[in-house]
Amino acid sequence: MAGFENYERDTREIEREIERKGIILGIDWQNQVQVRTLAREALEHSADDARLVATKPVDYKLLAKVDLFGLAGLMLKTMEESAGLGIESHGGDAWKAFARALWTEAQLRKPG
Repeated sequence: MAGFENYERDTREIEREIERKGIILGIDWQNQVQVRTLAREALEHSADDARLVATKPVDYKLLAKVDLFGLAGLMLKTMEESAGLGIESHGGDAWKAFARALWTEAQLRKPG
């Protein structure tokens, strides 16, 4: 269904949710060490983490983190799909900081 997506709107919505999750988690998007640590966690995220969210009592920080990691996937998918159509999609400061950290951490994981 390529060509029918509204990448600008999707980017704004994803960015807004990234910012909200960042507030809950106390993320300073200007702090590269903190954002890189978060990116490493996102890349290591597993289904087990998502299952923990269903436990009682509710851990809102864990829930926000799992949501944020899902948003990372949406963010990367949006950028990939739009780039395939010649459209550059990116959000504001939080989006850029998180995307940069994810890219850097992913590159470090590539074999030799």
